[in-house]
Amino acid sequence: MDYLGELAALGTSLTFAVNSVFFTVAGRKVGSVVVNRVRLILAFGFLTAAHFLFEGALYPAGAGGERWLWLGLSGMVGLVLGDAFLFQAFVWVGPRISMLMMSLAPIIAALAAWLLLGEALTALQILGVGLTIGGLIWVILENNSRRDPADRDYLKGILFGLGGAAGQAVGLVLAKRGLGGGFSPLSGNFIRMGTAMVVMWVFTLARGQGAATVRSVANHRRALGFIAGGAFIGPFVGVSLSLLSLQYANVGVASTLMALSPIFLLPISYIFFEERFGWGAVAGTGLALSGVALLFLV
Repeated sequence: MDYLGELAALGTSLTFAVNSVFFTVAGRKVGSVVVNRVRLILAFGFLTAAHFLFEGALYPAGAGGERWLWLGLSGMVGLVLGDAFLFQAFVWVGPRISMLMMSLAPIIAALAAWLLLGEALTALQILGVGLTIGGLIWVILENNSRRDPADRDYLKGILFGLGGAAGQAVGLVLAKRGLGGGFSPLSGNFIRMGTAMVVMWVFTLARGQGAATVRSVANHRRALGFIAGGAFIGPFVGVSLSLLSLQYANVGVASTLMALSPIFLLPISYIFFEERFGWGAVAGTGLALSGVALLFLV
C-alpha cells in the first residue's frame, strides 16, 4: 500500500498525543507519581503481548548481559526519571506545552551523541537545533504573557518538561548502545519497560507506598481507566505503528512525522482543556517542529 509507512507514522504521532491527554487527566486526579507506577505495570503487560505477537516469544531470550545493562539503564533514566518529570509537567502545564517541550528530546539526544559517541552534526542540523529552541522560546513567551504572573506552576512545568526531554534523550542514547547489531526495537523496549517497572516498584515498596498506590487507583476508577487507556495506546498501539512506519517509510520522513504530536494537541487542548492561545503559539510550534524535521531529513 502506497504511503503505508507515512500513515503509520502519523498514526504514531496521534496516538502519543492522545496518550498524553489520558495521562494528564489521570495525573490531575491521583497524582503523577501514582500514574507512573501503575502505567508501568499495565504498559509492560501490553508490551509482553506485543512481543509475543510480533516476535513469537514472551520475552527476548537471546539478549546478552551487556545488552540488558544498557537497555536497563535506558529504562531507568528515560521511563523512571524522565517520565516522572514529564507526568508532573502534564499536571502543571497540560499536554500541549509538555509534549512541545519533549520535542527537545531529539535535539538533546543529538548533542549527547555528538559529545559521547562522536556523531557529527551538519550545518543544517545545527540550524535545526536553533529553530527548535527559537520556536520553543516563542511559544513559552506567548503563553506566559497570557498567564497570571503569580502562577508559579507554569515555570515549574516548563522546567519539568525540560527534565522529561533530557531523560528521554539520555535514555535514547543509552538505548542505542543496547540496540546495536540489529537487535529488535520491540525487544529493546520490552527490556527497558520491564527494568523500569521493577526499579520503580522496588523503590515504591521499600518506601511502604505500595498499598497507598493501590488504594488511590481503587478509589478513582475513572483515573485507572485513563491510565489503562494511555498504557495501551502508547506502548502497544503507538510502538507497533512506529515499527510499521520504520519498516515501510524512509527513517527521516517517519521520524519527522512521528514528532508531530504537538500539532495534534493544538485542537485537542483547545476543545477538551479549554486552553486558549494565540497564533504566536501555533507559529512557534510549527517553527520548533521544522527544526526537528531538519535533524532527520538532512
